[in-house]
Amino acid sequence: MDFLSPVLAGFGVVFQPENLLYCLLGVTLGMLVGVLPGLGPAATIAILLPVTYNIEPTSAIIMLAGIFYGAQYGGTITSVLLRLPGEASSVVTAIDGHELAKQGRAGAALGIAAIGSFVGATIAIVAMTFVAPLVAGFALDFGPAEYTMLALLGVLLVTTLGSGSAARSLLMAAVGLLLATIGQDPLLGTARFTFGSDELLDGIDFVIVAMGVFGVGEILYNLESLRHRTPPPVKVGSVYPTRKDLAESKGAVARGSLTGFLLGILPGGGATMSSMVAYAVEKRSAKRPERFGKGAIEGVAGPETANNAAATSSFIPLLSLGIPANATMAIMFGALLLQGVTPGPLLVDEEPELFWGVVNSMYVGNLLLLAMSLPLIGIFVRILRVQPAILAPLTILVTMIGVYTVRNNVFDMFLVIALGVVGYLLKKTGFEPGPLVLAFVLGGILESAFRRSMRTFDGELSGFLTQPIAASLLGAIVVLILLSLWRAIRTHRAATKKETDVTPAEHQPEDGDEQRDEHPAEHAR
Repeated sequence: MDFLSPVLAGFGVVFQPENLLYCLLGVTLGMLVGVLPGLGPAATIAILLPVTYNIEPTSAIIMLAGIFYGAQYGGTITSVLLRLPGEASSVVTAIDGHELAKQGRAGAALGIAAIGSFVGATIAIVAMTFVAPLVAGFALDFGPAEYTMLALLGVLLVTTLGSGSAARSLLMAAVGLLLATIGQDPLLGTARFTFGSDELLDGIDFVIVAMGVFGVGEILYNLESLRHRTPPPVKVGSVYPTRKDLAESKGAVARGSLTGFLLGILPGGGATMSSMVAYAVEKRSAKRPERFGKGAIEGVAGPETANNAAATSSFIPLLSLGIPANATMAIMFGALLLQGVTPGPLLVDEEPELFWGVVNSMYVGNLLLLAMSLPLIGIFVRILRVQPAILAPLTILVTMIGVYTVRNNVFDMFLVIALGVVGYLLKKTGFEPGPLVLAFVLGGILESAFRRSMRTFDGELSGFLTQPIAASLLGAIVVLILLSLWRAIRTHRAATKKETDVTPAEHQPEDGDEQRDEHPAEHAR
């Protein structure tokens, strides 16, 4: 009963009129963000961070959380209608979803996606209600040594389990850690990497990094990539799936819920990886796998269920351990810090209203999304016709105003523009900015915890081995590095073997050459 009391009190927080309003505002913005290809929840949350300064912490986090999981719903619409994923987590949905749209069944695809999303998110919320306090209770034993290893493990997991090259992700993480050191030394007060600039003495604010790399950078990149967008198909059809659709999808929804919840907890997992794994699971377990890619309803239900379950469960490591699981959670972490709230194992006991208010708001938010997503599809189709060239300048203007209001400093505006150009160039050259932002957030935790640990251990690194939890986490880090090296060696060997197998065939002598080698004297005559 002691456990249920704060949970039930959390519903009282959610049903306060202002919190319901912010929940509705968040999920609506999230759906719009998902519908508009390219912007993404990370960029939107980063742009809206200055707006949350004057909002009560619980209301602000409820709104930002709504933007995150609401975007998973909205991203489905462009994937199905345009074969243009509004979100990275909706990439695989476009495969079968767009095929269904070409068959005149776009409505059925969107309907089953909405139902699967609701079921997956709800199952994940129920599981999170019981799992998060257990994780937080275990983490109460954490000290500086444990947090050092946990922060380091978080950086490594994101770089090795995330999308793209592990080497490039590690490089981006290193840049993020370097940026986190700019400013005054937290213990000695000496200037570091400021190059004589007084504006950099306080370091680079997280809002500046997030709004520059994600906000401006994503806008610039997508202005280039979305120039030739085609109008959506007019025919949507009925948005309510048939009984046959529901029967074929129920197994995919169940498997997607489990897959998404488990992968969402892992740092580096998140909604994108969950949707891809769920699609692979459905195709492998299908009795007729040849249907996939030609309009299989399970190819929509599985990934959409998984990405919403993962979007929900990714709050567990953030709220319980203070470790962001992905780039968007890193920005959520920054938003909590800006509100004076420190995520971690003490949050459940010290801020129960905020913790359970945010968790329980997801029940309400997903009900609102289910109620809105089906009737409003026609409106979202019209929104898709708005050209990016019109939306981008307005978004940049809002971003610049938001940046200036943080510290009333013009230098910050130039810094955001510079970081936006850097973010654009990173995307252009195949470098993902996510590890950079995540490492920037974890950099402060890592440095502070490591230096406190060194003071405790009198400068001896072997002190980490004397702490059971820290030693276990260190072992996990070593295993992760060895697995990454083994995977890289295996990939290199496979590529080398392939080249070796192809080379003899490419240089096989022709018939005429063989005959000339066999009769040299005859050719001489």
